[in-house]
Amino acid sequence: MTAAFRPPFAATGTLTRNIVENWGADGQRWLSDLPTLVGEVAADWGVRVLEPFPMTFHWVAAAVRDDGTKAVLKLGVPDGHLDSEAEALRVFDGDGAVRLLAENAAKGALLIERADPGTPLTVADEAALVDVGHRLHRVRAENRNLPHLRKLRGGFERYVEGPIPRRMVDRAAELFDDLCDSAPRETVLHGDLHHGNVLRGHDGDWVAIDPHGWVGDPGYDGGAMLYNPEPERRDPELLARVPERIDMLTAYEERERVVAWGFVMGVLSELWTVEASGQARSRALDVARMLEPLLD
Repeated sequence: MTAAFRPPFAATGTLTRNIVENWGADGQRWLSDLPTLVGEVAADWGVRVLEPFPMTFHWVAAAVRDDGTKAVLKLGVPDGHLDSEAEALRVFDGDGAVRLLAENAAKGALLIERADPGTPLTVADEAALVDVGHRLHRVRAENRNLPHLRKLRGGFERYVEGPIPRRMVDRAAELFDDLCDSAPRETVLHGDLHHGNVLRGHDGDWVAIDPHGWVGDPGYDGGAMLYNPEPERRDPELLARVPERIDMLTAYEERERVVAWGFVMGVLSELWTVEASGQARSRALDVARMLEPLLD
């Protein structure tokens, strides 16, 4: 049966901004071709496209396959950056994360199991966020087709000067190397484990979505928890929750490493923001400043 297809939804303002900031002319071309691409992929996989989800770096919408399976259609600039997400979902295989249903790497397209009911994880549910990370980190890193965390070091090396103090960048780079070298174990990592990427699944469990897919020290995944949700909302009440979040993470990681990874990831996240926009505008740097005095 040929899938019925509704006219595709336009890219949102946030998606357009992020795509152009990060992919330039290639991103502009992808945005122009997006309506055609959505139609082609929907037809290939026999899905009916429903309502869109909030979009940041990918075009994402609910979908239903011809057999009734609830799914999510996800498209991104086809430069290979979604390959690791697909591999991570294959590796997790539904244990702590949604399942991968189909992939077209050439078109930068994924079809993913939809978390149902998909209730978002809130600040009040943060203990569940830590538990999801622990479940995902059971997967050992050996023989996985995923990049190592060390590839992220370029974020420090590319920074020349700007709104982030040089001492913080240099200290974070040094700690990044030390933490990778001294990792007590290496696992498959989500890579962007925060409140917006954990939803309630059909069996009542919380499940992760949108993994970046890395291998390395599991302590890395705790960093994003400290400056989320909505890192560009510099809310003092959320910043004040950092010590409590550190306490939660120390159930599975040494406190010293939790603090160090929190500092490293706060700086690195802000470096990515500055690289894309020229501005230091998020709570990630505020978290790094809070943690800096706690470093040994």
